[in-house]
Amino acid sequence: MSGNDQHVVGKYGARALVVVPTFNERENLPLIVDRLFTSLGDIHLLVVDDSSPDGTGDVADRLAADDTAGRIHVLHRTAKDGLGKAYLAGFAWGLAREYQVIIEMDADGSHAPEQLHRLLAAINDGADLVIGSRYVPGGALVNWPKRREILSKGANTYARLALGVHINDITAGYRAFRREVLEKIGLDEVESAGYCFQIDLAWRSLQHGFTIREVPITFTERAIGESKMDGGVIAESFINVARWGIQGRLAKRRR
Repeated sequence: MSGNDQHVVGKYGARALVVVPTFNERENLPLIVDRLFTSLGDIHLLVVDDSSPDGTGDVADRLAADDTAGRIHVLHRTAKDGLGKAYLAGFAWGLAREYQVIIEMDADGSHAPEQLHRLLAAINDGADLVIGSRYVPGGALVNWPKRREILSKGANTYARLALGVHINDITAGYRAFRREVLEKIGLDEVESAGYCFQIDLAWRSLQHGFTIREVPITFTERAIGESKMDGGVIAESFINVARWGIQGRLAKRRR
């Protein structure tokens, strides 16, 4: 990490919170936690566990208890009701505790903690929402099945055309938000999940006039466990994006 990156990390320090939702990630969680604090030692982490039957919540509690610096926190939820709801719970927890930057990160290692400084640097440069993008120059995919890549690129193209936005990777889940964004975009009205949750939050951010920037990341397919994406989430995304696009165009005509 360069000296400039060290400055960015130091600026936010304990006022930046990484939210990591988990469901059956007991093997992956210790690995991603170690990588995160090796990369950025003074950042804080919130694990949001949806009552994982494999004991991920217990692993998270042990990691928090062993962290004498008090950087690791755990939020236990009683039911598994989607990635979006888990993130919303994590956002509310972080906002209530005055964190200034809140970050989304997967537990499975697909989002490299070693590249988080790129997102924080863009926040430092004035962006309101920063997306770690697979589809901008410098972005890359590693070991991803071709079927998933085609689905992802197709979903992003569809969202760009339907919404009339210029975001290359609007479905991406590696993100950093200024707290002001999460305070103003109406999180209590969000009911989306998965792909659609990420599109929803980016769309709301644009509608409120916030600036979005993409920075390149390397997305690596999980080595342990299975993806939790399903057809219902994809169908939800298709329908909601079409509705938002129509509403946006009608709103522009009325102005």
